[in-house]
Parts: sequence; C-alpha cells; structure tokens
Amino acid sequence: MVNEFEQLSIGELLMASAVMLEPDFKRTVLLMCEHNDEGSLGFILNRPMEIKVSEAISGFDDLDVPLHMGGPVQVDTVHYLHRRGDVIDGSLEVLPGVFWGGEQEQLSFLMSSGVVSPGEVRFFLGYAGWSSGQLEKEFEEGSWYRTLAADEIIFSDEYERMWARTVRSKGGEYHFAANSPELPGMN
Repeated sequence: MVNEFEQLSIGELLMASAVMLEPDFKRTVLLMCEHNDEGSLGFILNRPMEIKVSEAISGFDDLDVPLHMGGPVQVDTVHYLHRRGDVIDGSLEVLPGVFWGGEQEQLSFLMSSGVVSPGEVRFFLGYAGWSSGQLEKEFEEGSWYRTLAADEIIFSDEYERMWARTVRSKGGEYHFAANSPELPGMN
C-alpha cells in the first residue's frame, strides 16, 4: 500500500484498518477536523450511544436523537458537526457544506424554532486526538486508511455498514479488507 499519511488534511475520513484491534477505534470511521504541527483531532462517525442528546445536553430537551461517542479524549466535552454554517456563528468549515462547532446557545434556539433540523446536526461526546507525530506513526504501522469525506457519510445513520462501505469505496485491495472478518482467527 502507498503511504496513507502523505498530505492528510481536514475534511478527510480515516478508517481503522482491518487489523486495528484497539477497542476505541476498531472498525471506526472518523472525520478529521484539525490537523497541524501540534497534532490532529477528529470525531468517530459510527459509534452512536444509547443515550439521547436530550438526556445529556441542556438546551436540547426535545432532541430525541443519539449522542455519538466522538472518541476517547475529553469525554466530558460535547462537540457537533452540522450543515448550517450559514446561520450558526463561530462555525468552522471542515469540508464544503460541513461545519464543526459554533455558538451552542444559538444552535439550541435555531433547532427549537425549526430553522435547523435534527438531520443537519450530529452531536459527539469527546473526540479522537493525536499529539504531534502520533498519527503519522500509526499510519506507518498500517493502522489507518484514508479517503475523501462526503456529507452523506458524515450524516448517515447506517452505522453498522459505514466502515465496510467506506473502506470498500477505495476499491482494489481495500475491497478485500472491507470484507475481512473482525476476528480472522475465527474464520
């Protein structure tokens, strides 16, 4: 395989490689939202939690959608990705039409008034983070694949199939990786 880490940038998807057994990241798909000399940050897209946003975040009392496990770092913080950077102040565009963060009180108001719909926002508890050089090392070890992100993947509710579909979309040898069993020794 080629060096997957070359020219990594925000707005790309990272998929745990088929051989990644780390429980926090096994068969995950992450959106990279920050990548610079100090480190990298992203959110796991395919780990919905049993808890609803309305049960966990004040100001979103009527939001009966799952909160997602964004990653193992700072699990006492809430983050969100959304499609409405046009109306949410302080949003950072991570790829065309997909934004990270912004004014939470403003988001709460816009959602309760129907300006922003639940399907346009994804909430995360914590994040996935790497210090400078750490992610590069994991790429060298073959722990990650990468591909271009797309809005329909980020806001998809097909959590069970997201990893295999995203890996398979890379084509070629990745098709075999996407079809590999989770525990090869059990095959």
